[in-house]
Amino acid sequence: MALLPSNISFSRQILPVIAGVGLIIAVIYLVANLPDRETAEPVNEPPKATGELANSERVAGSGIVEPASEIIDIGSALSGLVTDLRVMPGDRVEKGQPLFLVDDRATRARLSEANAAIGEARAAIGEAQAAQNTAQQQLALYKSLDDPAAVSRAEVIRAEGEASAAASRLTLARARLNAAQAQAASARTELGRLTVRAPIAGEILAVNIRPGEYVATQGGNSAPFIQMGETNPLHIRVDIDENEAARVKLGAPAIVSPRGAAEIQVEATFVRAEPQVVPKRSLTNSAAERVDVRVLQLIYALPQSAQTDAFRVGQQIDAFIPAKESAASGEE
Repeated sequence: MALLPSNISFSRQILPVIAGVGLIIAVIYLVANLPDRETAEPVNEPPKATGELANSERVAGSGIVEPASEIIDIGSALSGLVTDLRVMPGDRVEKGQPLFLVDDRATRARLSEANAAIGEARAAIGEAQAAQNTAQQQLALYKSLDDPAAVSRAEVIRAEGEASAAASRLTLARARLNAAQAQAASARTELGRLTVRAPIAGEILAVNIRPGEYVATQGGNSAPFIQMGETNPLHIRVDIDENEAARVKLGAPAIVSPRGAAEIQVEATFVRAEPQVVPKRSLTNSAAERVDVRVLQLIYALPQSAQTDAFRVGQQIDAFIPAKESAASGEE
C-alpha cells in the first residue's frame, strides 16, 4: 500500500496485529457475557422424610387434600331461575339448611288452584250428602207406610233413583276431593324440591351460580352449582404406585407436607385404603412423572391442630409412609 513505509508489509505485519486485537475484544466480550454458573440454594426444599422414617424403609407418594365427606356436587332436581342465594364460599351450613331457591311462582299457582279445587270438592260433598240424606229419608218414609196404596209404585221407584243418584254424586265429589288433595300434595312436594338444601353439615367450598341465572337438571359435563363437604376433619388422599402398593404398611401413620412447604410436616392418621386400584388422576406436573400408571389410594386424616391455612381442599401434598420390613432385613 502506498501509505505504508516500503519496509512494512500489511499482510505480514499489520494484518496479524488487527486479528490479534479483534481476538482480544472477542474474548473480553464472551467472558463478560458468560451466564452466572454459581450454585444457589433452592427456593423450596424438596420433601424428605424425618424422624424414624428418615433412616427406615418408606414409600413416597403424592396426594391431595379433600373433605372427610369428599367433595359433594350440589345440583337441582328441577329447572328454573335462581331467585335467592343463601350461602357464600366458606360458610358453614347444617344438614337441611337452604342453599338456594328456584323460581316457584308457577308451582304456587298450581297449589292455589288445587286448594280451590279442594274447597269446591268439599262443598260438593256437603251438597251430595244432604241430597242423599233427603232421598233416603223420603224412601224410608214411603217404605214405612202401612197402606201400600197410599203411595204409587212410580213414586217409590223415583225415590229409589234419587237416593242412588245422590250416592253417586257423593262418590264423585269424594273422588274429586282426593284428586285435588293429590294435586296439592304434588305442588307442595315440588315447592320443597325448588328449595335446594344441604345434604349434610359442612362447609361451602365453591358457588358457581348467581341470582337470576338459569339452572337445569344436571347431566353430561355441566359444572356443579355448589360444591361443599365436611372439612372437619380434612382428609388426605395419597396415590401409591401399584408397583409400590405391596410394600405399604397399612394402618401406620404418614408424614405429609404441603407442596412447596417441606418444612411443614404433619403426622396424619390412617383411615382406610380404597379397595380398588384406579388410573392415576392427580398429577404433580413433574417432567419425570408417569401418567399411564394405576395407583392404590390411601386415605389419612389430618390432626385438628394441622387444619390451618397450610392445608386447603384441593391442595397437593407429599407423603411418606412406613414400608413393611423386607425379608432381608428380617433375617438380619
